[in-house]
Amino acid sequence: MTALAPCAVSEATSRGRAHDEDRPAYRNAFQRDRDRIIHSGAFRRLEYKTQVFVNHEGDMFRTRLTHSIEVAQISRTIARALALNEDLVEAIALAHDLGHTPFGHAGQDALNACMREFGGFEHNLQSLRVVDLLEERYASFPGLNLTWETREGILKHCSRANARKLGPLGERFLDGGQPSLEAQVANLADEIAYNNHDVDDGLRAGLLDIETLSAAEFFRNQYEAVRDRWPDLKGRKVIHETVRAMINHQATDLLVTSRTAIDAARPGDVDDVRRHGAALIGFSAPMLEQHRALKRLLHRNLYRHYRVHRMSVKAQRIVKALFEVFFDDARTLPLDVQHRIEGRGGSDSERARLVADYVAGMTDRFAIAEHGRLFAVDALT
Repeated sequence: MTALAPCAVSEATSRGRAHDEDRPAYRNAFQRDRDRIIHSGAFRRLEYKTQVFVNHEGDMFRTRLTHSIEVAQISRTIARALALNEDLVEAIALAHDLGHTPFGHAGQDALNACMREFGGFEHNLQSLRVVDLLEERYASFPGLNLTWETREGILKHCSRANARKLGPLGERFLDGGQPSLEAQVANLADEIAYNNHDVDDGLRAGLLDIETLSAAEFFRNQYEAVRDRWPDLKGRKVIHETVRAMINHQATDLLVTSRTAIDAARPGDVDDVRRHGAALIGFSAPMLEQHRALKRLLHRNLYRHYRVHRMSVKAQRIVKALFEVFFDDARTLPLDVQHRIEGRGGSDSERARLVADYVAGMTDRFAIAEHGRLFAVDALT
């Protein structure tokens, strides 16, 4: 591995784990985090969780799993170029969506509405809950017992009310501090992957076309550059080269801009990064505006497309119906969930949170099947 920059996170500067463990013999602490995430049940279930298109709509569309892998790839490239901790940034990237509900943001919105009286539902906070508590794999501790730095990076967003309950992990949401540079890299790699790969999936689904996308300067510039370089290129290769150029262009801009900001701020260590008043990883102003313009176009023409909206409406109804029946009658839940509710005393708040854990952990297809088992008259079990 390349020598780390002074402001990067290292094992020596790590705040460690909630439960002490012996140091692994052949891996560092952040490689162990990554490996635990990959072996978790929550990570495997991402294969059948919606990115934009519900899993059964086609095998070629991205899922939360493929998205997470793509974020990890972009993150590692950027981290290596900036001499940051590649293993940490990879662990954060692979774990950042573990708490996502079935059906993507539609499912999250529905579950948040169901949980409004009980503290709400935030998928970032749920990702932390998954790695801290819900994964049951080890004899000595609950969850995955990840390092403090990986957990810090997972928590991309957090309400102030919930931040107050998290101790040091939530302080930056209250005092305006920043996470590690590795966490900042994973955050923006997520943005790069999300926008550019949704362009690819939207074109594949026929919900977007070149003319519509060309209204966004960023897409138009890269598309025209590809056509100029390869005038005889046809079919999907044109799209693949365009998306590839978009990712490369954004990653390069991010690297150049971030390196300039880091050099100017000269943080001596990761604590200097956390105390800095603004993020040091970011796009240039022109790139940020182009990125936002593309995002606005995707919201108008893809995420709000009537076909996507129809599926979102159905998804929200499924999640709402599942939550309500489980909350109203805990006997409809699997026995292990019933036992957890009984073990917590059975208060409304505790019951609601455990029901939310169960629903959020579902894949798209399991949620659809569970809804059928509960509401279809011909499904008796």
